[in-house]
Formats: sequence, C-alpha cells, structure tokens
Amino acid sequence: MNNLTDISGLQPPGNDETIKAMSGLSSQPYKGTRDYYPEDKRIQNYIFQTWRTVSESFGYEEYGAPTLEPLEVYAAKSGDELANQQTYTFTDRGGRIVAIRPEMTPSISRMVAARRQELAYPARLYSIANFMRYERPQRGREREFWQLNVDIFGVDEIVADAELIQMADSLMKQFGAGASDYQIKVNNRTLINYMMAQYLELDASQAQLMVKLFDRKDKISESDFDDQASEILATTANESLDKIKGLMSAKSMADLPVELRNSEATKDIQELFTLLERAGVTNAVFDITLMRGLDYYTGTVFEVFDTDPDNNRSILGGGRYDGLVGLFGAEPISAVGMAQGGTTIENFLTVHKLLPVLSSTTDIYVIALGDVSADAAIVAGELRAKGLNIELDSTTRKLDRQIKTALKKQIPYMLFVGSDEVKSQIYTLKNTLTLDEAKLSLDQIVTLLISSVA
Repeated sequence: MNNLTDISGLQPPGNDETIKAMSGLSSQPYKGTRDYYPEDKRIQNYIFQTWRTVSESFGYEEYGAPTLEPLEVYAAKSGDELANQQTYTFTDRGGRIVAIRPEMTPSISRMVAARRQELAYPARLYSIANFMRYERPQRGREREFWQLNVDIFGVDEIVADAELIQMADSLMKQFGAGASDYQIKVNNRTLINYMMAQYLELDASQAQLMVKLFDRKDKISESDFDDQASEILATTANESLDKIKGLMSAKSMADLPVELRNSEATKDIQELFTLLERAGVTNAVFDITLMRGLDYYTGTVFEVFDTDPDNNRSILGGGRYDGLVGLFGAEPISAVGMAQGGTTIENFLTVHKLLPVLSSTTDIYVIALGDVSADAAIVAGELRAKGLNIELDSTTRKLDRQIKTALKKQIPYMLFVGSDEVKSQIYTLKNTLTLDEAKLSLDQIVTLLISSVA
C-alpha cells in the first residue's frame, strides 16, 4: 500500500498540492505542550498514583469536572491576568463565550454550589486534571499542564488550613523528599490587606498593583522592583518604600512592625504554626512577601518551594478562599485548597534524584522459537488469565531482533516458547535486567512474578 487510496479505500481529500502540504506537517507538539511517550507516561502515572495515595489517605474523594466552562466563571474572581490574558477562549456555535479551564477552583466551587444542601460537610474532594493557559513556556511552566487539586469545604476554623499544609508536607515526603529539600512558606491575605491599607496607606487600586508586584518580586531585579514600586506609590514613594524594605527583611512575625504584629490575622498565623508543629511539619516558615496572586484568596496562603538552587521555585501552592462558592448563587461556605503541577514535581524529583526506576507495565515478552506461534499465543493467553500483562511477538523476525525489542521496551522478563517447551510445559524465563534465567512451569512463573511485585 503506497498511497492514501490503498489505506482507506477512499479517494484522498484535496488535490496533489494539498497532499504535498500535508507531507510537510511538523512532528512537534503545539508550543507549550508536550507528548507523553510510554517512558514519560510511566513517570506521570507514578506521580498521579502518589497524588491519589496521599489524597485518599486524608479521606479525600476524587471528582471530575468539564474541560470547558463559561468565561465568566473565571472573570468573576480569578483576576484579569488569568481570565483575559492567559485563558484560551472561543465562541461556540450557540454564541456562548467559553474557556478551556485554566484552573479548577472555580469549577469545584460551582459544583459545590450546585449541591450546597446535599453534600456532607466537611466535603473533602480532589481531582487530577489537565489545564491550559496561554503564557510564555519556560522550565516548569507549560501551556498545557496536569495538576492535582485538593479542596476542603465547610470548615471555618484554622484547622482546615493546617490540614492542607500537613497534606502538602505528606505529599513531599511520600515522593521521598527530606525536610531540607523544600520549604513551606506561609502568609495570610487578611494580614496582606491590612498591611496594604493601614500600614502602607494604599488605596484599593495601588494595593492590587502592589500585591501583583510582590508576587513576581523573585522574577525581577531589585532595581526593577524599586522602580515599579515607586511608580505605584507615587507621592509617598520615599517613605513607603522604606517601609516595604523593612517588611521584606522580616524573617519572622517577631520582626514585623508592632501595628502588624498585633493584628487579628497575625494571631491566626500563630495558631496555624502551633497546629503545624503538633502535626510534625518542621519546615514551615512565615513570609510576609508571599502573596498568591489570584484574587479569590481570603485568608491563609502557602507555597512549597524547592531549596535546590538549580530549581529554586514554587512546586505547590494554595490557600483559603471563603467567598467563591457564594458567587454561584448559593449560601457562602468556607473553603481551603491547594494544587501541585505534574511537571513542577517531576522537575523536583529529577533535580533531587528521587525518580524511581520505572519499567514497562508489561510483565513478560513472549518469544516464539520456530513454527510454534499458535502454541505461544495459547501460553500468552493462559498467563494473561492468571493476571499477568503479556506481549506476544507475533512477527517471524530473527531471535536477536525479538530480544532487542524486549530490551528496548524495558520489559522485565522474556519467555521463550519452542517445540521442546510446548511438549514439556517447562519454559525458559529470562530477567532482562540481571540476565538470570530459569526453567519454570506457567504456575511457577506466575508465583515468581506476583511475589516479586508484592
């Protein structure tokens, strides 16, 4: 078959120029997205399974939500940058402006609002889903990304904030990270708002711009920060900039100006740290400059940062957002959530050499020796029926080519089936990593492999 007609039985669409143009299509994925080949999916599935294990160990249950939402779901509270600058939007055939979800928090808030009276509280929910944001691709930041989302609804007290941070800490430990590999930074948006309005005496517009500036302070130079801060502060630049410098040098709540130390928000942070200490979270620190740029946060905000200089960035973030459910016409309900990106944690695991060696999900590669293909297929079927994942080489290639295929696919074992094996019902099983081999019955093979997994 050497043309399109042979492949489909139909005439190919278009003319010769169309076919020529099609032959020049790029093999690269859309900018900011990535392909997941089997070896990549093994890593992703390992990450997903770890996410599920930890989430469910805390009593959270999995949910799903649509990929598309009305744009106003994000415009209402996520902020202009996310809703209008980073969101993929289009008008559907019904004239509705819809968006490919850039995050999950508005969706799960909408879902909770829809069943506000039916859900059992506290409602502990998690999801693993993909998202899209139109932003500049860079290390750890893609236009399409996979993310764990964890939320608890219906707990007003600070214990919910502590639970989410404890869960974040457990996630990192489950991935094999030590306490020195990451740091959990904590702040409070109520304290931030008080700092902006009362301490720095900024109006609402100035405060919003200053929050955005603090949020990206680690991505710009000190001089650029000063210039942009002075522009926001305008006539009070000299005095207020000195105050900001003092805030940025604070290493603990004890270093804060007395006006901020005595605020109610500071008391909440102190209570939070007491709960974290009791829970065994030893590497949480207070950071007055941590903002979390999304507009819907109302209380505690936190981020987990990689301490390795080669990957010094946030790898998990979250906070309290008590007002979002109420935007959907339901009675307001308190909520705390967090999210972790698949690529960011993969980069963390790579930098810290914590990625496990992951082989193929196929257990055995069955190789037929000679004219025994039908018998080899029966053997493969019997092993599958006993719970093993089996790939049968159905080609007539030379033995060395079949062996190379098994090795290239990183399949842990090869099973050789020849006429002698068919008669004796004893087969040669070879470990592709150690090259050890043994002659075993099918039952013995099953016992060996299942016990090795256990």
